[in-house]
Amino acid sequence: MTYKTDTYSEDDLIMLSALQHYVFCPRQCALIHVEQVWTENLFTAEGRIMHEKVHGSDRESRGKVRIEYGVPLRSLRLGLIGKADVIEFHKQPDGSWQPFPVEYKRGKPKADDCDRVQLCAQALCLEEMVGAAIQKGALFYGKTRRRQDVVFDGTLRGTTEEAARKAHALIEAGLTPPPVFSKKCKSCSLAAECMPKMIEKGRSAQRYLARAMKES
Repeated sequence: MTYKTDTYSEDDLIMLSALQHYVFCPRQCALIHVEQVWTENLFTAEGRIMHEKVHGSDRESRGKVRIEYGVPLRSLRLGLIGKADVIEFHKQPDGSWQPFPVEYKRGKPKADDCDRVQLCAQALCLEEMVGAAIQKGALFYGKTRRRQDVVFDGTLRGTTEEAARKAHALIEAGLTPPPVFSKKCKSCSLAAECMPKMIEKGRSAQRYLARAMKES
């Protein structure tokens, strides 16, 4: 596995959220970041309101924890730009402040790594910006009202860097992958625009006709 070793220019940066979209579904990533398709439904509206509320909060200080909201992030190495919902700074025994990113999600924990990759990408951006190693962060899910701690181990870091590379390649190519229908299509806000079942049926019919013509 190889990664880009030089840095991206400012003009080549992609949204950090593209990694979450790519891991969830490459087609969704292309629809949003290549075709600029976006449809808001109840779930995305709830998520947007949650993020706006978090980003609009004032900084806080709670003993040995400082809290910053809506923190701008950037990584020229990975070619990413975006915002962290919350960065907690935990005071260490030596007097330094350890960053701890927290990402807010409206739903519940997912089976795949898309949310963990997004959070890890935030940590990698922070490491590049502040020059400090960040070992862990947390995901807060609105449906369960609980935090889920995430450790940024070597496996997750590798998955995140690979997602950044693939998302860049997808967006730069400007091509939208064909749909692959699965259970998670039901929770996708772009299901009506994507039409995974209809397009898959059309492709199946084309393949059937092609085989029939060949056999005849």
